[in-house]
Amino acid sequence: MYFIRFLLIAILVLYIIRNLVRILLPMLFQSLVNKAQQQGQQQQQYRNPKQPDGKVKVDYIPNNKSQVPDSEGDFVDYEEIK
Repeated sequence: MYFIRFLLIAILVLYIIRNLVRILLPMLFQSLVNKAQQQGQQQQQYRNPKQPDGKVKVDYIPNNKSQVPDSEGDFVDYEEIK
């Protein structure tokens, strides 16, 4: 008698939990996705502020110096001896 009662209660509780998860989990994920999208938009606006037309901004100027320091010497051609 107690075993049947326990089984019925366990099945009922699992059924209720399953239905609640089906309803609540998508709402939870949707709210998390919305928050992530809002944060991404805010970061994008922070990184790329609006620039007036006709203005050019250079963020990176490459170093045009030679990769080989002057102390290394000059390159000397050689001939292969057979």
